Amino acid sequence: MIAPSIRLLVVMTVVLFTSAKVMADDARMNVLFLISDDLNTSLGCYGHPLVKSPNIDRLAARGVRFERAYCQYPLCGPSRNSMLTGLYPNSTGILTNSQIFRQSIPHQHSLSQAFRLDGYFAARIGKLYHYQVPKGVGTNGHDDPGSWELELNPAGCDRLIEEPEIFTLRPGNFGGTLSWYASPRGDSEHTDGMLARDAEWVLERCAKESRPFFLAVGFYRPHTPYVAPEEYFTHYSKEDMPIVQGVEEDVQDLPEDALGSHKKEHALLNDDLRQQAKQAYYASIEFMDAQVGYVLNALERNGLADNTIVVFTSDHGYHLGEHGLWQKMSLFEESARVPLIIAPPSLTEPGVVSESLVGLVDLAPTLLEVCGVPAPENLQGQSLVPMLKDHTHKGRGWSLTQVRRGKGPAKQTFGYTLRTAHWRYTEWDGGDRGRELYDHKADPLEQTNLAQVHAHTDTLVELSHLMNHAVASTLPESGDIPRVSLGTWTPNLTDP
Repeated sequence: MIAPSIRLLVVMTVVLFTSAKVMADDARMNVLFLISDDLNTSLGCYGHPLVKSPNIDRLAARGVRFERAYCQYPLCGPSRNSMLTGLYPNSTGILTNSQIFRQSIPHQHSLSQAFRLDGYFAARIGKLYHYQVPKGVGTNGHDDPGSWELELNPAGCDRLIEEPEIFTLRPGNFGGTLSWYASPRGDSEHTDGMLARDAEWVLERCAKESRPFFLAVGFYRPHTPYVAPEEYFTHYSKEDMPIVQGVEEDVQDLPEDALGSHKKEHALLNDDLRQQAKQAYYASIEFMDAQVGYVLNALERNGLADNTIVVFTSDHGYHLGEHGLWQKMSLFEESARVPLIIAPPSLTEPGVVSESLVGLVDLAPTLLEVCGVPAPENLQGQSLVPMLKDHTHKGRGWSLTQVRRGKGPAKQTFGYTLRTAHWRYTEWDGGDRGRELYDHKADPLEQTNLAQVHAHTDTLVELSHLMNHAVASTLPESGDIPRVSLGTWTPNLTDP
């Protein structure tokens, strides 16, 4: 492991031990915010038959696992900005990577900034806002300096040594396409391993202070390149990796934009490469899970677990061949759905599952309420506190995800998908460029588009009206926030 520099040691000491103690109340709840990168629900606690995730599973066993949690935009930058401001992408103005909300809504308080303003020590280790992976590893990336008092950016062997050894479908590109490598080096030499050890170091110092903390740890795996110590690869036989079947038949009833996230280089995949990619993705998840365990152990070892709410999630989901797609940026379940576990220090019913429809945009109002921190008045998410108290609480009953296709105003297509307990309903440019309807009770893999089926006309009308309501709730109230074009937004309700 590359130890934190002397400069960072000094900065940390100054921040923790010489800053004015605005809050000296030991009873204030701490927050440990753990986020993975490009992780779908391939976890043991979500019922995956192959992936080993014992540490995330044990967190779920003492918290609330949200079965139906969704990102608001299936791309890193827009999703993370939405999550960390408690605003939908239409209100942050962030629909691409390499932007931060300060460029469009400079006066908005981020989640961690709200904690800072209320006396918390706010620290970031690794990736919370967008980074160019792997080139941005070891830098501040597209971070928001106002959100933190301390930022630590280690870079391990996966960034500094091993890139020449990484297999990639597109030569010279590792982060934007499928790429992987079984590393001969151990956990502590990799960036995520270093993040975990830096988190341990911060927690040790926080344990000596009476000031409450908001510590965010952003792991890079399983984002491409799927690099993990070789040991984790051996836990997954390549030959056992399932390959999605029936893709050609599946995509026949889809609008063109539904498959707009397909990349040309994915045509290079054969079955052997598909299995290698899945093996590497699963190995990267297990490696990341081990680092989560390292941090959770440090929390417990330092006597902080009884006064810390722990959150684990991802920025969006991920395709592994479903509908012929890989990676992200679709509006299907695999791309929009995320794992979400919230574990307060004590629960009446630990280890329960909430079936409520929730989103990453809901995390800000939830954590601020739990910790008694004043929240910005314009937050758009719902608080999940009622679900933490009673896992059967239904909440708003839907979750909304959006995406944009094309470049340039004249060529842009806006897609929205509404997930309810029963249905996924998707409109492209208000239905003018196609609609999709999936019955999740009968078709959880979303392989039969029912939008053209006469028997479901009433359902289409009902869901389209609900979507109009949902999209309206994502728009900014203040004229200071730039609005985003929603296309014509005139649902085509004529049954063919």
